This record gives sequence, C-alpha cells and structure tokens, in this order.
Amino acid sequence: MREWNRGDPSKAPARAPLARGGKLDAPHLIAAYRAGIFPWYSAGEPVKWWCPDPRFVMRPSDFRLTDSLRKTMRKQGWSITFDRQFETVMRRCSEVPRPGQNGTWINEDMIAAYGELHRLGIAHSVEVSWEGELVGGLYGVALGSLFHGESMFHLKADASKVGFATLVARLQACGYFLIDCQVPTPHLGSLGAFLIDREEFLEVVRRFRDQPPTGDAFAPIPTSDAT
Repeated sequence: MREWNRGDPSKAPARAPLARGGKLDAPHLIAAYRAGIFPWYSAGEPVKWWCPDPRFVMRPSDFRLTDSLRKTMRKQGWSITFDRQFETVMRRCSEVPRPGQNGTWINEDMIAAYGELHRLGIAHSVEVSWEGELVGGLYGVALGSLFHGESMFHLKADASKVGFATLVARLQACGYFLIDCQVPTPHLGSLGAFLIDREEFLEVVRRFRDQPPTGDAFAPIPTSDAT
C-alpha cells in the first residue's frame, strides 16, 4: 500500500496547502486520506493537498435531528439510495452554484479519480429523489471506521439534509466513529459538526483508519428507513 510521503501533515500550514502537484488517482487518494489529507484545488491549478488546523468533524451520535427535519423526512415522496448514481452525484455537486465560490473544484480529473475509488468500494454516494426525480445527494470516502465527506447538493429544500441524516443514522448503526467534514460550513455546523485541533484529528485517523465498521453502511436500504 502506498504511503503519504509529501510532507508531515502535523506540520502543514493551518490555512494553506501542505503540498502541491502530484498524481490524482486512487493509490494517491487512499494514501492521502489515510494520512488525514484531502485534495482541493481549482481547474487549471496543480493539485493542492490540505490538512487544515483546526478540523471540522462530527460524531454520528451528535447529529442534531430537529423536529422540523424529522417532519420533512416523514413526507411521502422521498426515496434514498446508496451508490446507484455516483458519477451523477459528483457532477451535480460540481454544477450547483455556491456562495463565495467561482466555478468548482470538482473537475474531470477529480471525477475520474473518485470514480476509481468508487469502483474499489471506497468512495460512496447517497442519492435523494423526490417522486422519482434526483433532487439531492452527497459523496465521500469511507476508510476503516471513518467517513470523509466531500460534497453535497440539493435542488429541493432540505434534500441534502434528508440524505445526510439517513447516512449518519447508517454510519452510527455500523459503528463509524467520526465524520470528517474538513472545513467549517454553517449548514453542517447547524447539524452538529464542530472543530477539533489537527493533532487530535490525526490521532483519530491513525486509530480508526484500519478499524473495520461493524456493518455495511452503504448496503441497499428500504425507502422507509429514511423516515
């Protein structure tokens, strides 16, 4: 197995890349995630590898399922699936406009690299449909008992929250210890994510990256499980 060898993540700049350049493919991505590092860069730039301090994370048990979200999830019309439309979810994430961002970091090279991870059973997607139409979703990387969230989108109010809530429940049931949310967002903060020191995060990665979960969080589930 390839090991990360492009700088000590514990000594990375707090708000700047640890390294630039290199290959974006499944072996390099696996090595990066196992070291607590993720890629994030714009089209036309070399790959930038990040390990920010502090790190934004969530314990599955800390997820805040509000009464309003619970009520929304009980509405007839939602359908949740896992790993059915991985590339489509990535492309939808790349297309949705985001405040304060020009363009997207989810380019063709990234879609190809994460698609390779998906074929290896390491990258996963959650698809949220309303009355048969894809209206939300998210994708990320599962290694050991850790889930590294990458991006989400919604075309209908609360669709990404419905998908995330369903995923979190499955992660908790299958013994996942932590969700890596990478950088702070108000959306995930409202759901229970919080900041921890980088060294604490890296220790969690070292401890749980090889610890298998107790079940398959991404197995097909009945639609009724999402409510």
